[in-house]
Amino acid sequence: MQATAIHSFWISTDGNEGAHGDAALLFPYWSFTKTVIAICALKLQERRLVDLDERLDDQRFTLRQLLNHTSGLPDYSALPDYHRAVAADEDPWPRHKLLDAALEKGPLFKPGQGWSYSNVGYMLARERIEGATELSFATLVGDIVCHPLGLNSVELATTREQFRRVHWRGGATYHPGWVYHGCLIGTAEDAARLLHGLIDGRLLNAATLDGMQKRIPLGGALEGRPWTDCGYGLGLMMGRMGPIGAALGHSGGGPFCTNAVYHFPDRVHPVTVASFSEGQTEGRAEFEAMAIASNL
Repeated sequence: MQATAIHSFWISTDGNEGAHGDAALLFPYWSFTKTVIAICALKLQERRLVDLDERLDDQRFTLRQLLNHTSGLPDYSALPDYHRAVAADEDPWPRHKLLDAALEKGPLFKPGQGWSYSNVGYMLARERIEGATELSFATLVGDIVCHPLGLNSVELATTREQFRRVHWRGGATYHPGWVYHGCLIGTAEDAARLLHGLIDGRLLNAATLDGMQKRIPLGGALEGRPWTDCGYGLGLMMGRMGPIGAALGHSGGGPFCTNAVYHFPDRVHPVTVASFSEGQTEGRAEFEAMAIASNL
């Protein structure tokens, strides 16, 4: 019998919840971690420990610009040597080597004068919130997200040994240090409950949550994916997925699996879905999440 290739969990505002596959397995959250970094930064702003609009140290960009990808920083995902090293199961490069390689050609544009997705930017955002609190990102995630929502499976993966616990066989050798902003792991159920808890106001106050959803419009449909309108907030992919309407959350992907964690507010009973798919086709998990929300 072929193993289930997609595992999902959903929860709606009327209390309906359920799963396809096994939602209790552990999966890499990949770039859904960006949503959690943004939540932590915004909570620290509420506590007046960071200022999203203050320039970082001697840099020209702000924490807000890192979180909404308007800093002008390039992304290391464009580096062929990076992908070769990951494919060869090498240990992650030191931080300085990664930054030197990624920033070799300088910024893509002046801060605030464009938009470009940057994992480097989120690495610096994580370092900023850790520096402001003198606490590790793992500790902040526990304090700000996991404890208030009662999430028991979510943890920051930093070693190969931790990644061997994820469901997909590709995790057996992968080193999560290649995700320089950090890679959370957890269940599909906890991913859905995390985003659902954010949207229903249990993590941030109403004004902060509204600010998190201030969207930068980025264009129309994406080939091979369900998006018909695209945008980005603070750690949130935001737009529309065809007839199902609005969607906000985050997709993620690595060398062997992808995920889509989204809230669909236009349903009669708004629903949050977390889908995790084997392979590298990012649209597959997104289409699954949309299909579940549509069928509900």
